[in-house]
Amino acid sequence: MTSTFSHCLSRLIALVLAAAFFCLSKPAAAEVKVGVSDWPGWVAWYVAEHNGYFKKYGAKVKLIWFANYTDSISALSAGQLDANCQTWSDTMAPLSKNVPVKAILVNDNSDGNDALMVNPAIKSFADLKGKTIALEQYSISHFVLATALSKNGLSFNDTKTVNLSAGDAAAAFLSGRVDATVVWNPWVNNIQASGKGTALFTSKDMPGLIPDLLVARVKAIETHRAELVGMIKAWQDTQRFIREQPDQAVSVMAKVVGMKPDAYKVFLPGTRFFTLEDNLKALEPASEPASLAAVGPTIAAFLKDNRLIENVPDLAVGVDASLVAEALAAH
Repeated sequence: MTSTFSHCLSRLIALVLAAAFFCLSKPAAAEVKVGVSDWPGWVAWYVAEHNGYFKKYGAKVKLIWFANYTDSISALSAGQLDANCQTWSDTMAPLSKNVPVKAILVNDNSDGNDALMVNPAIKSFADLKGKTIALEQYSISHFVLATALSKNGLSFNDTKTVNLSAGDAAAAFLSGRVDATVVWNPWVNNIQASGKGTALFTSKDMPGLIPDLLVARVKAIETHRAELVGMIKAWQDTQRFIREQPDQAVSVMAKVVGMKPDAYKVFLPGTRFFTLEDNLKALEPASEPASLAAVGPTIAAFLKDNRLIENVPDLAVGVDASLVAEALAAH
């Protein structure tokens, strides 16, 4: 009896030890590393973190701040991140070089945060002929001006452009050294508040053409799918909180970027935060007018014309709507 008991006890101990070893040796679910830069639709991820939305949906997410946005794009392309916050236009160069990445979520569209600001003497695009415009070459501002001119029967040959950083471009306009400038907030708001300029054209006039995304590496989609789907579920709560509790949301977002909440508030009206339902349309094929697929050729043409990409990539390869669909089905 004692022998049998000892044998059973030994087996039980062995099983417990084996189970303990298995638990210790089994790697814990790794967190997904996500690059974030200074734009409202991306800084919003810190609202998700602050409010516990990642934890709510079981998503282990490590947000990695990049003071220099272009560094984050390089980090994703090099495989140093699982996902990154970047624009559709800045995703096309990696796609054209066969970097295995896909847009899995549209956080927002610029909806007035980017604008062509003109002095009071300029009332129409006809008045813009021969005038000097300051902007940051090859940036979103450059693309905004190209779109604005094209939509209004003009070209770059009809104006003179000066290449300056956004802050310097705004300063040049406010001092009267140039007739117009293309900048983004807070400079748009600063110029309006000064009374020295008004918006002739804004990103609100080019719906769908400035989408801000969450872009993931294909390997991360395969190995961290649950984390990314959980992150997307958290986004639905995040954008709802920003709409319903803007003051609380702004207090979190402003702290991240080192601004006062009142100053940061100017970004919200010009940012159209996307719901998951909006995302289903945005990630749809080109039949949806403002979808990534529909606006992609216009963006790609601008990049190719300015030699920012050598060839136009297969844009369909760069979009994966399945994670949003999965998140929405379970939400």
